[in-house]
Amino acid sequence: MRIDLHCHSTASDGTDSPAELVRNAAAAGLDVVALTDHDSTRGHAQAVAALPEGLTLVTGAEMSCRLGGVSLHMLAYLFDPEEPDLLAERELVRDDRVPRAQGMVAKLNELGVPVTWEQVWRIAGDGSVGRPHVASALVEAGVVPTVSDAFTQEWLADGGRAFVEKHETDPFTAIRLVKQAGGVCVFAHPAAAKRGRTVPEQAIAEMAAAGLDGIEVDHMDHDAETRVRLRGLAADLGLLVTGSSDYHGSRKTVALGEYTTDPEVYGEITRRATGAFPVPGTGGR
Repeated sequence: MRIDLHCHSTASDGTDSPAELVRNAAAAGLDVVALTDHDSTRGHAQAVAALPEGLTLVTGAEMSCRLGGVSLHMLAYLFDPEEPDLLAERELVRDDRVPRAQGMVAKLNELGVPVTWEQVWRIAGDGSVGRPHVASALVEAGVVPTVSDAFTQEWLADGGRAFVEKHETDPFTAIRLVKQAGGVCVFAHPAAAKRGRTVPEQAIAEMAAAGLDGIEVDHMDHDAETRVRLRGLAADLGLLVTGSSDYHGSRKTVALGEYTTDPEVYGEITRRATGAFPVPGTGGR
């Protein structure tokens, strides 16, 4: 089985619609794909409706969190999307995205960069507006060559010249809410140092004690040495180890299925989840 547990669609900051994502996942030879848009489940219904035969969909979301001034992301799988406490927290984070993006545009304008809020809004489309959409506007303006090049201290990285904070969930609260909603929590790309500051291993140990299920190890932002270290940490803490592409369509160079999760780990995730269940494809439309 080929299993990719971290993908984004136009419901957040990917460039494939949810329907296109599942069709592309099947074409890439995947058996299981997770749709984990940022703080949103809006793409799930479209993905389910288009799900090709032979492909299984894991519903999820990537929650925006912050601990000790460090931004981090929590992958939540197979939770009840209507559980009121988790839903309220996701909406709080999502609703803060618009004023935050507007603030980044204002800072860029102060720096002499010719981007507009209308431009960012157009790029975001139906998705939850975020930094990648502002980054795409910088690419359109010829300021940086790629979206990744916008995530530096010069521009949009944490603490960068045009960075604006937003409401982000405490990760211990996120773990509690996801578990309360019957879901499974995996810390996304925990050592992606090129994105900015990362949390210390002691914090990961504390999250594990609070109910964290796993950490994402095989990821494009982790080099070989980092993966070895994280595997050792996971073994010490009794955490599951996942791998995934963090696919964003044309917004990133990584391909669907470039990194995958072991079938036994996937099986354990599905065994632990009680809020929702994987959806088998029936042919789509």
